Amino acid sequence: MSSEIRKSISMRAIFKCYSLMILFAVSGCSMAKNSRDYTAVDINGINHTDKAINYLHINGYGGPNISPFGDGGGYCCVMLPDKWRVGLKARIEWEVDPNPLEPIAMKKEGFGYEEDAYAKHAANYQKYKVIVDIPEYDAELCGLTVHFLSCNQIKVTTVCQKYGTPNYPIKEPREMKEPATCPAK
Repeated sequence: MSSEIRKSISMRAIFKCYSLMILFAVSGCSMAKNSRDYTAVDINGINHTDKAINYLHINGYGGPNISPFGDGGGYCCVMLPDKWRVGLKARIEWEVDPNPLEPIAMKKEGFGYEEDAYAKHAANYQKYKVIVDIPEYDAELCGLTVHFLSCNQIKVTTVCQKYGTPNYPIKEPREMKEPATCPAK
């Protein structure tokens, strides 16, 4: 077989593989219900701190990275039961960059950070994990929003209102200062 034919077959295989990956990714979030009465809802986050949230995972499902005092979301998806039940919980995992504005040396050639400089910066990242209660919801389920508060505290909501509106259940200020000492957990 000539190298051109092998290259053509190889390119078609790669194209098919990528096409299937895209199809599975898109269909996974568009199928809202499965046979066990669960709904796929968006993952959103609001960061009330001056630290960066490098990643957010809810029950193993990935969500947005969030800049200091920023928000992000619309990431597909976490599965929640159609009907809320007592004791419903979520496992929240996240990583914090405590100094997101620290300059990191760039490579002299090409692009990206100098590997040693980035490794030194990344060594300060902090990982957290907590189990939280999911507040009661009714038929109007608009996603799961995680609020990152000072002292690495978390609050979650499933309401459809936007942060800052009168009926929104989480009232903490948008920009929170870290206290000198955090309460013991």
